[in-house]
Amino acid sequence: MHTEPHDSTTVRNATPSRPGWLDYGVPRRTNLDQEALRDLAKAHTPALLETSFGSLNKVSRNKSRMAKYTWVISDEAAAGFSHKVMSRAEAQALIDAQAAYIREQGELLELQGYLGVGTRAAAVQWLYTIEGANIAGMQSILAFPRSAVESDPTGPFGADFRVVYTPNFSPDVPGGQRILADLDNRVTYIMGPDYFGESKKAALRMLCAAAYDDGGLVLHAGAKEVLVDGERLTVAILGLSGTGKTTTTFSKQGEGVKPVQDDMVTLWPKGELSVTENGCFAKTFGLSAETEPAVYAGSTSAEAWLENAYQDSVGGVDFFKVDLTPEEVAVHRETLILTGSDADNLDAFISGKVSLAEVLDENGIPHDGWDFVQWTGNGRSIIPLSSIPDAADLHDIPSVRSMGILNRDEGDTAITPGLVRFTSPEQAAGYFMLGETSQTSAAGKERGRIRSPFTQPFFPLEHGLQATRFAELLASTGAITTWLMNTGYVAGDAASVKRGEGLKVKIRHSSAMLEALFRDHVVWEIDPDFGYEVVAVDDPANAALLELVPVEILNPKRAYAAAGKLDDYAAEVATRHAERRSFLEQFGVDQAIIDAVIPA
Repeated sequence: MHTEPHDSTTVRNATPSRPGWLDYGVPRRTNLDQEALRDLAKAHTPALLETSFGSLNKVSRNKSRMAKYTWVISDEAAAGFSHKVMSRAEAQALIDAQAAYIREQGELLELQGYLGVGTRAAAVQWLYTIEGANIAGMQSILAFPRSAVESDPTGPFGADFRVVYTPNFSPDVPGGQRILADLDNRVTYIMGPDYFGESKKAALRMLCAAAYDDGGLVLHAGAKEVLVDGERLTVAILGLSGTGKTTTTFSKQGEGVKPVQDDMVTLWPKGELSVTENGCFAKTFGLSAETEPAVYAGSTSAEAWLENAYQDSVGGVDFFKVDLTPEEVAVHRETLILTGSDADNLDAFISGKVSLAEVLDENGIPHDGWDFVQWTGNGRSIIPLSSIPDAADLHDIPSVRSMGILNRDEGDTAITPGLVRFTSPEQAAGYFMLGETSQTSAAGKERGRIRSPFTQPFFPLEHGLQATRFAELLASTGAITTWLMNTGYVAGDAASVKRGEGLKVKIRHSSAMLEALFRDHVVWEIDPDFGYEVVAVDDPANAALLELVPVEILNPKRAYAAAGKLDDYAAEVATRHAERRSFLEQFGVDQAIIDAVIPA
């Protein structure tokens, strides 16, 4: 990674920046085009389907990233890392076994590309065995090509980071999978997973460590350029999986919106933002042309790559599919066996000997061994940024002026307002660190409210460092407005809303709140329970916003008062203060940040 003063228009010649170029002694096919990678995937990638749009859809064994199989390679004590630690000797035995597998396969697919553009760009060498052709194809869309960064893309290529990915090599260890991150040498070895997110995450994890060393912080965030009253500004939208980060990134506010990134950006001092990816990695469950037209159009084009999207017997894609019928399971029987489903259970369901109701628990979640009766909600699409209308010029990104955190609150204790404005960098850093949201289908069978340090799946160092650096970066410029938006529910969930209890924060509500925020058309007041600012719902100056957003969404306490449940509200306030303090203290977060989150 390169740390000269930032100039996104600068290109450079790549030179090797790390010793020990990976060479397994087998032929490499380097920087193949999309057509060639698609042909290879059709020939060599298991459980690969073709949609009626002409795109390819991989059904993977893993339905999400596997943190439990991830280690940082180090002989130092575990302190200093957020991941588990494996000694170099133990790791080397696995790396040697992977190398032997690569030699047996006899060839590698090599992608040479970049995370980002300009002098902040990080050069990456990705290596895949042939069965990972689909992953190579997906990664080549997200990576910036050499021609976008180098003045001479035909010259020698030197990698800042390297990734070695063998989807069908299952090491002789519990679980049969290992992801080993050698941060000292900036190499990640992926053995066994077949889920694209591991390829994406591997390079970004190394970027997290490198950017932190250089004074920045990688954020799990989308970004968009917004034109407000003739002024260009960049808005960053932070959110864990399922909070609506992509939806919010592509929603329209101001006089125009130009998407910058949908998933990962790096924040630097004084509001500088650098990008990481040349495309979008979008969640497809619930995707529609009405709610997300740009992402839907890209995801239903022939050039998209899909992962774990449901499709019928003729290739028609259904982004809303959950429960499967016996007939639908029969269509996908072979694919389901390839991805780990038990053949006897499949046949019992297909024949009608076992019904759907018999294999679901009281919460509608399949019993172990019967996951196949519900299609995963963690479907994904990879689409090039060039397919997104009005995408921003990534060589000319305005400074960040607004930064928000998304929290998908849900349930009887959902008391998060639709929109909150933070009063200090420390308060914003505390909520950044909390990473509160409700678990979604991306988490598998787990449900309920969680707290997870932001950028948790990617940041390999001690998590408490994130909060301190975030506050420092915000303090380096006084021009960034920080806020939090609830993209879920107030005082309920989907079931209670159907009964007329609670409220859903809809996309139109979110857009109206952000429009008012960006235009500075909101009068704020301090929330007495939490110390952040909320919309002053009784101020006549906010009447226009209240015509578009229910008062209970802007001030959830009103919903609890109307239902005669103020005692429940007060109890939840006390619970959140206690749980938040405990959570922040366990990561050694600065006391000033804790105090800003939990009022005296």
